Amino acid sequence: MAVRQDRGGPLAGIRVIELGSMIAGPVAATLLGDFGAEVIKIEPPVVGDPIRHSGPFVGEESLYWNVEGRSKRSVTLDLRRPEGQEVLRSLVEHADILIENFRPGTMERWGLDYPRLHARNPRLIMLSTSGFGQTGPNAKRPAYDRVSLAYAGFLNMTGYPDRAPVRPGTALADYQAALLGAFSLMVALYHRDRGDGVGQQIDLSLFEAVFRFTDVMITAYDKLGTSRNRSGNRHFAAAPGDHYLTGDDKYVAMTVAANNVFKRLCEAIGRLDLADDERFSSHIKRVENFDAINAVVTDWFLSRSAREATAALEEFGVPHSLIFTPADIMEDPHYAARGAIAEIDHPVIGKLRLPAIQPHFSSGPPPAMRPAPSLGADTDAVLGDLLGMSAETIASLRACGAA
Repeated sequence: MAVRQDRGGPLAGIRVIELGSMIAGPVAATLLGDFGAEVIKIEPPVVGDPIRHSGPFVGEESLYWNVEGRSKRSVTLDLRRPEGQEVLRSLVEHADILIENFRPGTMERWGLDYPRLHARNPRLIMLSTSGFGQTGPNAKRPAYDRVSLAYAGFLNMTGYPDRAPVRPGTALADYQAALLGAFSLMVALYHRDRGDGVGQQIDLSLFEAVFRFTDVMITAYDKLGTSRNRSGNRHFAAAPGDHYLTGDDKYVAMTVAANNVFKRLCEAIGRLDLADDERFSSHIKRVENFDAINAVVTDWFLSRSAREATAALEEFGVPHSLIFTPADIMEDPHYAARGAIAEIDHPVIGKLRLPAIQPHFSSGPPPAMRPAPSLGADTDAVLGDLLGMSAETIASLRACGAA
């Protein structure tokens, strides 16, 4: 077997073949690559992953691609062609993990379904991510992030009751699926390496990745008949709680549930009498009288600047945060102290700041990030070094459009 590209890190020695596009599959691979796994990203020749063409851009460079394509190797293969399919089968023989997020049935149509790949490499673990999963009546339906949020019941409880449901400001379903995908791959690796050494296929759907994190929504409906609907910024388990407008037109997020925290809030806003008010004497009663207690807190925030309000809440230990803008994040000393924003040197656009690798491990920092590769930058190296292909063979693959 060819020498693996080792950047160090806890996942050094793990090789990942990534066939996915956009977010759900590729970001699962990014998370593994962050900690040292060698990620070989397979992309269609000429066009590459669609995320390369998603803005915003600096010149012709997609910033989105540069965040999520970091630390990978790019190999171009046309998996619709028999020549490209056979190259992939050969690559699979040298891999620990394969990640794909095509619509169910696509890999089978190409002769790349798990039973056939498993026959080439019994140790292979394959993560198949799709909108609705590999089985069931909706398996073949197309789905994107927003569709999955709707199907999981998430959008029904997001927004205000007198308006249409509101999507979150980021691709929540895709990123939750990526996180569960990376976690499931670690579980499967552990199972393989402590057991009989045999891999398996993981079936992960976007809608179930969201549904898993809808807390008690379906259980409450089943046992109590209560339906979680849109309620703005209210939360059924917190009162008072809202995004409060300050006198200088900024917003502060604050939520209170525990009785001792409520007493500290009363001290912070100078209203100790509220702690003795029967309407607010317990968390349950404050939820029942949400409008009354929230109105008092709303008026207090409006009478103060954001700086004054957050200083008072900080003094008395009330959980809160100014609702940050990107500018606030870039200037915040806690972000800086945590190293939450990383900086890499990009060969085309120069210094690039992006979210750092998370979480922190006591054993030391993760391996250094590498800039996201240009399309096909590693085709010759991977096919030559890993598969022993000659330059002439690689050139013939390019000539027929397979690489």
